[in-house]
Amino acid sequence: MARTFLRAADPAAAAAELLVPLLERIDRERGRARLAVTGGSAVAPLGLVRRRLAAGVWGRLQLTWIDERCVPFGDPESNRGIAYRTGHLDPSDPPGLELPLFLDGEQPEAAAARVAAQLGGAFQGRLDVLLLGLGEDGHIASLFPGKPFRRPGDPLAFAVLDSPKPPPRRITLSLAALATAPGSVLVAFGEGKRDALARLAQGDPALPGSALDGLTVVSDLAGLGAKQADQPGGGGDRRLP
Repeated sequence: MARTFLRAADPAAAAAELLVPLLERIDRERGRARLAVTGGSAVAPLGLVRRRLAAGVWGRLQLTWIDERCVPFGDPESNRGIAYRTGHLDPSDPPGLELPLFLDGEQPEAAAARVAAQLGGAFQGRLDVLLLGLGEDGHIASLFPGKPFRRPGDPLAFAVLDSPKPPPRRITLSLAALATAPGSVLVAFGEGKRDALARLAQGDPALPGSALDGLTVVSDLAGLGAKQADQPGGGGDRRLP
């Protein structure tokens, strides 16, 4: 699996600089791009992407969340809610399509079925680009090491009812759904992520991220592998596949 590691003083800005030209190129070629984003450290790059895309691209973009806690939008734990409350998403400047993974009052299984149907319909069962974060234990989305994240016949999305990280009830896109994207940017900040990043650099099969091809990791940490390159200040001309 191809993985590239970039070190940047400002990983959020560096991630946005990778994503913006890629999404614009896809928009030119297909008429719209399909972006999947998680919460946490990926929210800041999402806001920068929204503000920096060329005119019209954001208004055509299809945005899906990658994972969500089964809590109301107004709950401090809601990934989508945090993105709006912090101004990284703005209801007055919506993308062409946004797919929430959990709606207030839904049951997890019903939410997962709705999301899988919409991914198979409006998104045609495929994604173009992922914007990921990484947990200190190496999880991406709500796919956790030690839990079965490679399962034959996985739906595009499913309910997690026993997440080892609270809250326990979540909706996540499956690894099979994430693997449809030819390019991914993973943002990770701080020393607490060093062990997980080192395992990812080594391709540890226990980590879900090791199964993704075309992965570019942007971090503020040095010494993560032979393929790492500096990207000072979040600049540069590197492109995703």
